[in-house]
Amino acid sequence: MNANRSINGEVLCHATIREVWDAWTTEEGIKSFFASAAEIEMKVDGKYEIIFHPDAEPGFRGSEGATILAIQQFKMLAFTWNAPPHLADVRNQKTHVVIRFEAQDNDRTRVIFHHDGWGTGGQWDEAFNYFSLAWLRVVLPRLKKRFDR
Repeated sequence: MNANRSINGEVLCHATIREVWDAWTTEEGIKSFFASAAEIEMKVDGKYEIIFHPDAEPGFRGSEGATILAIQQFKMLAFTWNAPPHLADVRNQKTHVVIRFEAQDNDRTRVIFHHDGWGTGGQWDEAFNYFSLAWLRVVLPRLKKRFDR
């Protein structure tokens, strides 16, 4: 298996760059396409916790412990990510997500997605396969659909 593997995708949204940026960087935005709740502190080292199961016990709600690595307003957002709770061997080891935003014109924005930092073997492979499907077949299409006109 390639130790330098990554998950890469892109989607074109029929929305302004501000609208798409807000979808990724605000709690209301996250709720509009990604998950039922979030805790986001828009600063380096701030929380970037996407909550899929708000009623679950701590550690089983979502991307708990994820933090923002870098921000370039309306251009780039980078954050840590973790494996689902059922993959306990790799859950607490963080991978990296970088999302870039490119205005195509006044009402279309290209979102370029990159997720790296993967180990190999065992639960690393399971997590990589899980997120290859989740990001590319669920999250990015839902973002695009959120802005369909």
